[in-house]
Amino acid sequence: MEFIQKVLDNKEWLFSGVGVVIITGIVGWAFNFKKSKPTQSIKSGKNSTNYQSGNNLTVNLLDGEKHNGK
Repeated sequence: MEFIQKVLDNKEWLFSGVGVVIITGIVGWAFNFKKSKPTQSIKSGKNSTNYQSGNNLTVNLLDGEKHNGK
């Protein structure tokens, strides 16, 4: 009951522009905090050519044939 009373007492501030920005920022930070960030790494050997892409990668070979790395 105490929480509800505080919300009712401060409803003008809470639902004004400043309150909405603060609440939206806290909620957005909480949801964004839980997401795992994707990482990429590549290991190569001697005399190798490596290509790394965050999305689709198309390689044109010398014979003109296209290979999609999906």
